[in-house]
Amino acid sequence: MLIKREILPDLREHLFKKEITMIVGARQAGKTTLMKELMQEVVAQGARSLYLNLDSERDRAHVTTQADLIAKIRLEIGTSKGYVFIDEIQRKQDAGLFLKGIYDEDLPYKLIVTGSGSIELKEKIKESLAGRKQQFEVPTCTFEEFVHFKTAYRFEDNLPEFFATERSLAEELMVEYMNFGGYPMVVLAERLNDKRAVIDEIYSSYIDRDITAFLRVDKKERYSNMMRLLASRIGTLMNYSEISKTLGIAQPTLKDYLWYGEKTFIIHKVTPFFRNAAKEISKSPVYYFNDFGMRNYVAGLFGNVKELGEHGLLFQNFVLRLIQEQLLHSGAKAHFWRTIDKAEVDFVLVHGSQPIPIEVKCRALKGPDITRSFSSFLEKYKPSAALVVNLSYEASRQVKDTMVHFVPAFKIGTAIRQLIEKNRIAL
Repeated sequence: MLIKREILPDLREHLFKKEITMIVGARQAGKTTLMKELMQEVVAQGARSLYLNLDSERDRAHVTTQADLIAKIRLEIGTSKGYVFIDEIQRKQDAGLFLKGIYDEDLPYKLIVTGSGSIELKEKIKESLAGRKQQFEVPTCTFEEFVHFKTAYRFEDNLPEFFATERSLAEELMVEYMNFGGYPMVVLAERLNDKRAVIDEIYSSYIDRDITAFLRVDKKERYSNMMRLLASRIGTLMNYSEISKTLGIAQPTLKDYLWYGEKTFIIHKVTPFFRNAAKEISKSPVYYFNDFGMRNYVAGLFGNVKELGEHGLLFQNFVLRLIQEQLLHSGAKAHFWRTIDKAEVDFVLVHGSQPIPIEVKCRALKGPDITRSFSSFLEKYKPSAALVVNLSYEASRQVKDTMVHFVPAFKIGTAIRQLIEKNRIAL
């Protein structure tokens, strides 16, 4: 059984638009599978298509020049309308300029390309393809996609009811997801040893092919050491000086490595929210992982997450992932808040001038528990709404100017969507 990806309808709709469809995401996140699903659909409708994988030396020969590619397309498709699918476009030198030249020929071919994100590490693709492409980021499987697959799609139309009724099962699935993550091949593997073998291959391939071979990082063990260090410190302030000394690399090199990690969709940087730079920490970011299986593998914890209460920062990472899924294409961003007096709020959603604080508690609350730090934020910024995410407690309570919603973690997506609908955060 295939894993149904939520992004597929958006990709399918974009096939009818002239702009290049660019599908990006981490290695093995499912980009190629999505591309091949699209290709099967257009072929089934009678359209002509061409598929090239730039990991293949034979296929790479057809994209040496723009003339070479056009000649190959005309050979396979002719001069009428058709679809050209190019996998792993980042393997092409100056890929953005190359695609721009093809697009500007105004040929009757629709281009659909995938890339690991590394394309941006080599050139200014956003500038060279400005107005000529729409980018779709494919994450590893979301929690909802994971739950749907694990429940054989029986609750596609009533997932909130499933979470409300089957809380014990929902928590089991949450623990499994936080253990192994959402790489499709990991999700599909049934035995623990098979899951480990898959994630080992994904990480090794990432280090050897993207970091070492493609990005020319000659000290891959130092890059791996940085990843291990980040995995043990998710959600903690980045101390560039300390970490660069620990790793034995210069601070500029460390910052390059962190940027590589972001652009290859492995880690995610969260920056601080502040309006008073004299009182609040305004420079050091924190980092989280985009996939829990990858984080746990790097940290040596793959398959060893048993009790959520022992993994508070991992649970915080889980909540961030759920938040990010709701903020996609919204223009809103998630930050964190900390002051020199050590008051802190885990996440602050910002869109325009309206902040929405989110506190994360990796335990089952018995009642409306609000920390002093959270109260401090409410008093200072007077937001109209706030969220306290925990394992089970659900209620709402008015605290002066703010309606504080206590929600179980698996309902965070629904809670944010409801805030959007009520215009409490104008996304």
